[in-house]
Amino acid sequence: MAVRLRLMRMGKKKQPTYRIVAADARAPRDGRFIEIVGTYDPRHEPSLINVDNDKALHWLRHGAQPTERVQKLLQISGTWDEFQTSKSSK
Repeated sequence: MAVRLRLMRMGKKKQPTYRIVAADARAPRDGRFIEIVGTYDPRHEPSLINVDNDKALHWLRHGAQPTERVQKLLQISGTWDEFQTSKSSK
């Protein structure tokens, strides 16, 4: 099973908020997921990003592949840098 870290759209029409979830790559965008890793609200200025670093690092260390957008959000939150340093120190 290939796990992806990706965005799941929530909210009303024209008012999106997103959950960052760990999901099977074959599952639909807003369908079944394994675990909620964080949230992203692009409508605030600046955008609100809440990521549970422990959960995100767990999934990244176990082979989950983030989408491009989620990778950028993880870089902003600092989780991606922490993952890269832990990967290179092994």
